[in-house]
Amino acid sequence: MTASTNAASRLADALAIILGTDGIPLRLKAWDGSEAGPEDAPVVVFRSRRALRRMLWSPGQLGLSRAYVAGDVEAPGDIFAAFAAISAAGKFAEPGPFRPPTPGEVFALVKTAVRLGALGTNPAPPPEEARVSRHGRRHSKGRDAAAISHHYDVGNDFYALVLGPSMVYSCAVWESEETGLDAAQSAKLDLVCRKLGLRPGMRVLDVGCGWGSLALHAAQHYGADVVGVTLSVEQAALARKRAADAGLTDRVDIRVQDYRDVEDGPFDAISSIGMSEHVGREQIQHYSSHLQGLLRPGGRLLNHAISWNAGATPPDPDSFIPRYVFPDGEMLSLSEMVAALESADLEIIDVEALRPHYALTLRAWVRNLEEHWDEAVRLAGLGRARVWRLYMAASALGFEAGITGVNQILVQRPGGAEPPLRRSAWM
Repeated sequence: MTASTNAASRLADALAIILGTDGIPLRLKAWDGSEAGPEDAPVVVFRSRRALRRMLWSPGQLGLSRAYVAGDVEAPGDIFAAFAAISAAGKFAEPGPFRPPTPGEVFALVKTAVRLGALGTNPAPPPEEARVSRHGRRHSKGRDAAAISHHYDVGNDFYALVLGPSMVYSCAVWESEETGLDAAQSAKLDLVCRKLGLRPGMRVLDVGCGWGSLALHAAQHYGADVVGVTLSVEQAALARKRAADAGLTDRVDIRVQDYRDVEDGPFDAISSIGMSEHVGREQIQHYSSHLQGLLRPGGRLLNHAISWNAGATPPDPDSFIPRYVFPDGEMLSLSEMVAALESADLEIIDVEALRPHYALTLRAWVRNLEEHWDEAVRLAGLGRARVWRLYMAASALGFEAGITGVNQILVQRPGGAEPPLRRSAWM
């Protein structure tokens, strides 16, 4: 066995301990050109010893993610196949705390690291790692604004490459796998409007309105008057421009405002699409009660949110997505969300699970990103583009594996007309 082959083989031994990849079909390429693993397996390239050093200091998901974002690790082929292979070991896709190596494993790791010349100080995290979660009281208005800015103020042009013309950053609703992304997003917007029972002249609040797509759809196709609130300055600027371009400034009011500061109710309907994940477990009761207070009697609220599925381990705050993608984000289980809404005196009308739809949506976003890679890097920087590629691919795998789900919960404030007798009213 040559020294070149030894490097890749020893790297495989180290990863078997760090990631649990022993027996997982994976082709490794080391920094010296050596290779190990089945030739037809997904490929992961370790471009430097620093990649292994990152993983020695932060075993599991965080170390591997830092190495990928920094460019020390590459997945040159199908990123879904590469990270699905790693996730098969159960130590990358799962969000829970990582099991530390045993003393015997630590000894073996140190021995291997010495042979590979990978020992050294802990490399600094890539600059894309969020720092906002370390300042201020969690879910205070200032800290929430900083967390939202970290994720959503990456650049409207960058998001346009990823999301496509719809500019909708939440799970689409697919008629089939062949449905195009834009058609699937339009179907989702229309489904939300029908569930809310929108009619001309209704006053609607869109909490976490993003780039205004739902507000525009509700105003244009249902004659609603919509107030959209977001904490992202960049989102609000584009949403206002889109409303002006569509001639809807008299019907669509976009504000940079915390939902907790909205006081000009009542509203006939409220939509919250992909927003309650930012609220936090400690604030979810206040969120539910505050929105209930903004609804007129009989008004409906639709809460669309990602959830941890039954049996999934709660996320480790030191894992990839909390540090790089959604600082302070907290996904609740479906039962927790239903309980919070019910305790605010809101009646459950309907619950719809859309888990497979989000996997399709995320794969479409990754495809858009990869097809416009050079432009995405120019707009957001290489590190940020790599963060988004990894987070969307890993999230798709999580939905496909049933670790995460996404649910639309439709509720109504008591005191108005009875809800429809059958779901066919909005299906």
